[in-house]
Amino acid sequence: MKIDAEITFRKLEIFMAFMEKGNIARTAEALGISGVSVHRALHTLEEGVRCPLFIHKGRNLVPLQSAFTLLEHSKEAVALMERGIEETRQAAGVGQGRLRIGTLYSLTLETVPRLIMGMKLRRPELEMDLTMGSNQMLLNMLEDGVLDAILISVSEGEIDRSSLEALPLFQDDIFLAAPAASPLDTSQLADLRDFHDRKFVSLAEGFATYNGFQEAFHIAGFEPEIVTRVNDIFSMLSLVQAGVGLALMPGRMKKVYENSIQLLKLAEPYQMKQQIAIVFARNRELDPNLLALVAEGRMYARSFTDTPNASL
Repeated sequence: MKIDAEITFRKLEIFMAFMEKGNIARTAEALGISGVSVHRALHTLEEGVRCPLFIHKGRNLVPLQSAFTLLEHSKEAVALMERGIEETRQAAGVGQGRLRIGTLYSLTLETVPRLIMGMKLRRPELEMDLTMGSNQMLLNMLEDGVLDAILISVSEGEIDRSSLEALPLFQDDIFLAAPAASPLDTSQLADLRDFHDRKFVSLAEGFATYNGFQEAFHIAGFEPEIVTRVNDIFSMLSLVQAGVGLALMPGRMKKVYENSIQLLKLAEPYQMKQQIAIVFARNRELDPNLLALVAEGRMYARSFTDTPNASL
């Protein structure tokens, strides 16, 4: 026979609690619900089973033998379903003791350490795996289920909002970077057309800063001479330090390189911002580990609201 729609796991849990506590008032108190809700659950469960489970003695419900038989099987069914749900969540990588986070290299200087420290306070038992890469690589890994959440630069149309959630953290300006000893006037805005004869180093395709690099020089109307393309921002800035070429870099790198690299603010036509966000799958939004990461991300984002220009 088909199981009646009135028989639910929630009602079985209420039924088991009632069989343990012995009356409706204590059951309601233990479950944090009303006595009316307990009575309704027991009554509709009895209707769904289609046989009497209790008899009334005064104002009390007294279980029949049928209730004890149902209790035995209810315990087995609920325990089996709990194990099934747990194994299902494990197969999906949800709610486990490990969180796989992907990030841009540049965010490992301050943003990622602060988020990890906050997460360890919230969930000290949680282990976090960190993967660094380009915007596109991290997005691909997230979509393939290899990562649980990523910290990247997001732009309109780059991520599928129907399947992905994005929590904005902060915005960052892009600057022209040159060696500290380079004879440039940092008090003036940098017009990229004035640097048409200079050599540049760049991040490889797929990195957020690479996209901005391409767009800026498209506006400037010339193709820059790129000496080399690298796969992380630290290598790129090491080449700038060594005088190999100029580069475009986000302001969040300034604190580390302020003594060896000078930053020039770009002239208005080339000015751009990166929106840094935590991105994760929408169908994982109730994962306890991701909820903790989102809560920590909101606190981090609030620090930028409270402190203007905190990223520079």
